[in-house]
Amino acid sequence: MAIHPSEKNDVHELYLMTDDIEAFVSAMKEEKIACKKVEDEGWGLLTHLTLPGGGKLGVYQPRHERPKAAAGA
Repeated sequence: MAIHPSEKNDVHELYLMTDDIEAFVSAMKEEKIACKKVEDEGWGLLTHLTLPGGGKLGVYQPRHERPKAAAGA
């Protein structure tokens, strides 16, 4: 999961991270879940899928440094 700061308080976005975006998109395709075309954003490779309620969920393969896992996680 990724949480990024914003200058605006009314904008909230939730992203999930994956080590292999192409494998993720393939797995979603097998489940009949459509993903947007993977885009290279510089900081990572990004796709979006549409949730049953119509909301969007971003999933990306990061290219930036990732924080270390918390102890006991």
